[in-house]
Amino acid sequence: MRGEAAARRREKKCRGILCLDIGGSKIKALVQGGTEPRKAPTGVEFTPDAMMKALRELARGWDYDAVSIGFPGLVGEHGPKAETPNLGHGWVGYDYERAFGTPVRWANDAAMQALGSYEGGRMLFLGLGTGLGSALVVERHIFTLELGDLPFGSVTLGEILGRAGLRRRGKRRWRKSLMRVLPPMQKAMMADYVVIGGGNCRYVRALPVGVRIGNNLTAFRGGVRMWDTKPGAGRDPYWKFF
Repeated sequence: MRGEAAARRREKKCRGILCLDIGGSKIKALVQGGTEPRKAPTGVEFTPDAMMKALRELARGWDYDAVSIGFPGLVGEHGPKAETPNLGHGWVGYDYERAFGTPVRWANDAAMQALGSYEGGRMLFLGLGTGLGSALVVERHIFTLELGDLPFGSVTLGEILGRAGLRRRGKRRWRKSLMRVLPPMQKAMMADYVVIGGGNCRYVRALPVGVRIGNNLTAFRGGVRMWDTKPGAGRDPYWKFF
């Protein structure tokens, strides 16, 4: 009987983790072991109910027993702690574990991508997407940052390096601004290296020393890593989010 119970636990553990990367323009989903994310549009009408409806198609044929979600805003243990202007309302207080029928872990979307990009030491992550996501990883501790709120002339860094700034100012000026802020950011955070991710990193060209572009699957690698546990600590997370 004990052997059968252990076999059932191993089988359940191997079912995998569903990783969701929610952005202001689209949601990307990938199950552990997969190689091709599935996508659906989001936007200002995208609510938790709309997410669950989209996932009925996105996750079709996938088997999983845990969920990791990267969300573009402030999150806590049980989900978003504040609504975000880039999505619909209703994210705070929604019963996600009941909706999924599985345990759910949350991270800021930049923090989840940072976790998947981490290779040791002190790493600064910048996500170039709808806005400017940012996170710092130091020895398995992940600190969500809000570098997009820093002033840049008469506007903010997020307004300059986000999607709206790219469209308004053009790729050449956008790249120039990015190259201007990367070295001082790395120095200010005392980072050993900087990783750039997000959909708009495809417009980046030459980079300063110590800066690299991350793989587009790092968010999903980070989602899997969120379920890493300490030896002998049961389901306690190995990574600490702040």
